[in-house]
Amino acid sequence: MAATQRITVCAVVAAACAASLAGCSIGTDGSKAGVPGPQKAKPAQAPPKSVVRLIGDGSTSYTGAQPHLPRAERLKPGQKPPQFVVFSWDGAGEDGQRLFSHFRKVAKANNATMTYFLSGVYMLPEDKRDEYKPPQHSPGRSDIGFNDEQGIADTVKQLRLAWLEGNEIGTHFNGHFCGSAGGVGQWSVADWKDEIGQAKKFVKSWKTNTGMSKAAPLPFDYDKELVGARTPCLEGQKNFMKAARELGFRYDTSGVNNQVWPKKKGGLWDLSMQLVPFPGHRYEQLTMDYNFMVNQSGTTTQGDPGKYEFWGDQMRDGLLKGFHRAYDGNRAPLIIGNHFESWNGGTYMRAVEETIERVCNKPDVRCVSFRQLADWLDAQDPKTVAKLGHLNVGESPKQGWTSFLSGRPAPAPKGVPGAPAAKR
Repeated sequence: MAATQRITVCAVVAAACAASLAGCSIGTDGSKAGVPGPQKAKPAQAPPKSVVRLIGDGSTSYTGAQPHLPRAERLKPGQKPPQFVVFSWDGAGEDGQRLFSHFRKVAKANNATMTYFLSGVYMLPEDKRDEYKPPQHSPGRSDIGFNDEQGIADTVKQLRLAWLEGNEIGTHFNGHFCGSAGGVGQWSVADWKDEIGQAKKFVKSWKTNTGMSKAAPLPFDYDKELVGARTPCLEGQKNFMKAARELGFRYDTSGVNNQVWPKKKGGLWDLSMQLVPFPGHRYEQLTMDYNFMVNQSGTTTQGDPGKYEFWGDQMRDGLLKGFHRAYDGNRAPLIIGNHFESWNGGTYMRAVEETIERVCNKPDVRCVSFRQLADWLDAQDPKTVAKLGHLNVGESPKQGWTSFLSGRPAPAPKGVPGAPAAKR
């Protein structure tokens, strides 16, 4: 998409972001050669290896179960939980920076899948902008602009490949209205339902809106694929969650939390981003590139070039500290949010890439999408999830994971009444 149309996230909520609390993914006929005898009727051909059923105007399609989506398994008694890490991208789209395609390759190289929160207006060309009727705003309004046909074609390609590789396609909604009159923080449940419906509509009708009728469809049914979101600037969560629950969503990641195990909130998994150590500071920082930037260069997206390396290292090291705190402690999933942006010389993209390379290949670590994490949580015994939720930030079970999740009382320590006799 054109540079002038790139998302400028949360600029109107700089004050809140400065406090680390805002944030702005195709037979044979079966006969045997050389066998004599009368000619037989030609048997029915075997079905093709994959069946594509177009939906609507052919912008989307049903192609069967998503590839590379592992089956969630319940923990065995006494089994230590894996360390989940979720890398997610707000307003995902492919533009001249080619960051979407780049991080797809990074994910594949490091055994990771991710969540891409697509902005619906990135599937709508500028000359069709009036098709968007945002709640509490005039038709054709969008604080992040729209797209052009090349940008839409490039984004569709990346969305198609990402899904086929096992990644999730969520939504970041449409116009990204934050902190102003008619902003998402003021939207009603009905407004959110309208916005979600339009976000789906633009994905399901991009061929009609661009005239690219011969292009390949997206390989998923977006009505079924879409199960979660992050609101713009983390605003309007309360009414969004009410609308999302009624529309069959499974999770929300529009909040701020500590590094503890998720719980359900209003019927949805609360998979909020988290606070992690901020190297050089006494306070903690939200796991999002934008928030690191605001606390380093303010709302200036291209600050002092002499500090770019330090700022990137600071974000990477903060994320790594948060990772190790969970990996060696309570094993709470680490939730990280980002944008396809080159703020401060691209230093935050470097930080995220280095974090992926350092954590996703470790033993017992699963870098997954939000959908995969929700699948795993739903597969567990609710009592197990509740018990995990009792562990504080960085806290590992005092008597070890085997005892903690065994469902049996821990053995008595050696040397006390009831303990096994010492071997001689």
